[in-house]
Amino acid sequence: MTDFKSALGISASAMRAQSDRLRLLSENIANADTPCYRAKTASFETLTRGDKAGMVQTGRVALSQSELERIYDPSNPLADASGHYEGSNVDLLIELANAREAQRSYEANLKMFDQARQMSSSLLDLIRRQ
Repeated sequence: MTDFKSALGISASAMRAQSDRLRLLSENIANADTPCYRAKTASFETLTRGDKAGMVQTGRVALSQSELERIYDPSNPLADASGHYEGSNVDLLIELANAREAQRSYEANLKMFDQARQMSSSLLDLIRRQ
């Protein structure tokens, strides 16, 4: 039964990590038009010690270091003497692709969780019959 428990824990931790990733992607998409906003990214870390070995957690959140878009709009209060201001460095196409990837990974882990749950339930049913 510990293998089933481990599989459930690993799948649940991966779903939690993808959920955190989707939250960051949503923040990026919501702030795509916010001046000087830098896109957030998160890394994943695999735990290697003790009973949590194999589980995934979200690492530190980092800000994208790519250059901010320079936008020409002399009427904007943030514009400098040349009429430019710095926009965000969020690329909506990349963010949407990453959101789709995170969603699919979440769904795959959900299926793994469900399979492990069904297998453990079937095993308990077999044990009860004896």
